[in-house]
Amino acid sequence: MRGIGLLRFPVAALAFSFPMMLPAFVLALVFNEKQMISGIGISLAAVVLLAPPVFLSFKKKAPRIYSRDGFFAVTLTWIVITVWGALPYCFVDGINFLDALFESAGAFATTGATTISDVEALPRSLMFWRCASYWIGGMGILLLTVAFMPLLGVGGFQLVKAETTGPEKDKITPKITATAKTLWLFYCAMTFGLFLLYMLGGMNAFDAICHSFSTVSTGGISTKNDGLLYYNSPYLEVVFMLFLFFSAVNFNLYYYLLKGNLREIFYNSELRAYVLIAVVCSAIVVFDIRSFYDSFEDALRLGSFQTLAFLTTGGTAIAKYGEWPPLAQTVLFLLMFAGGCSGSTAGGIKIIRHVVVYKQAGNEIQKLLYPRGVFSIQLNGKVGRKDVVYGVAGFVFLYLFITMITALLTAASGFDIVTSISTALSVIGNIGTGFGSFAPGANYSIFAPHLKAIYIVVMLAGRLELWAMLILFKRDYWRG
Repeated sequence: MRGIGLLRFPVAALAFSFPMMLPAFVLALVFNEKQMISGIGISLAAVVLLAPPVFLSFKKKAPRIYSRDGFFAVTLTWIVITVWGALPYCFVDGINFLDALFESAGAFATTGATTISDVEALPRSLMFWRCASYWIGGMGILLLTVAFMPLLGVGGFQLVKAETTGPEKDKITPKITATAKTLWLFYCAMTFGLFLLYMLGGMNAFDAICHSFSTVSTGGISTKNDGLLYYNSPYLEVVFMLFLFFSAVNFNLYYYLLKGNLREIFYNSELRAYVLIAVVCSAIVVFDIRSFYDSFEDALRLGSFQTLAFLTTGGTAIAKYGEWPPLAQTVLFLLMFAGGCSGSTAGGIKIIRHVVVYKQAGNEIQKLLYPRGVFSIQLNGKVGRKDVVYGVAGFVFLYLFITMITALLTAASGFDIVTSISTALSVIGNIGTGFGSFAPGANYSIFAPHLKAIYIVVMLAGRLELWAMLILFKRDYWRG
């Protein structure tokens, strides 16, 4: 294990996140938020002290990074960045260190989970940092680091494989650094476009940039206690809904769209399934709640919004869906098992894994009819690898197993079955909302400290697709 050399990556991630905290520090100075000047200043000082010696060491030839090293580097980076990002919260009255860690973990994991009841009471500098943390975590801290991998003097594909979402990790350009930069370019362009649309909808510049950060990262948080309802604007709600949908699409497809490679888009199995699920589930929900509202337009807007919020793990609410008819609630609950597309900012199991399991189930039925037949799954118009099926099966089992354990621990603290299961799905899938006691308007302050600590670990594990963190608990890993 090249442990000392791998310490470069968390420090590099801190350095690359540094520019996003600087505006927060400036806001603290402008608004004379003395406690935040100290809190954010300490976080910035930590990077200033750590980064120079690390970057100077980049001149030395670094060891080659293998897959096993990538898992350790990625997990360590997310732990370090979570603790670092939590420091500013500790200087706000009423937020202890555990809650600060919870806010930071929820932000970088883009969960939308919070223990803060009055968001509008937060200092504006902390509001900005909170939303910026979602934006940084959305595309992936390590992906940002990899974009500047030549500075590190090492190859980055093993890090990307350990951090990015989905069962297959593909490069859209020959060099992984070029791939990372391309994806971040699309991410920034989408953020800027959304910022302009929010401004056109009446948001001020501060709210527009904060909401843009949380939307494209599928975090779904707001600078207002009432969220988007504060603005009473169907336009803003539709813009938010559409960009949630786009942000949960595999970002590689935007590269293919730019290059005019429409075949890769039209034949993409995951995208087709994603669109089908979004359309069908929205239609069912809208049909079921049509009599719940005065106009069909309201039912269409609110039903589609909540459906996409659950599907994309955007996890925000503009309707009291807990009061909706049973069918609509059931559809939303089942979408908590879905998630967005691989290679997107969304969480959850991911649509591609459902596609693989569905196709493999069809093959198993065929084998019963034709025992000597040889069957394989088809993905994106091509024959899928058998090891992908095995990997998906293992992931789905682990995902459901951890969900079960988390639900049991929650229930052991006295919560009902609906709250326990939906909360477990919410934290592992980085969704942020749920049912039962955790219906719209509630937050994680209702949970005991030991549950919050468990949820922090589960949120980070879910963000890292389980494998990167769980492999570190294998004795054989440390023997290598």
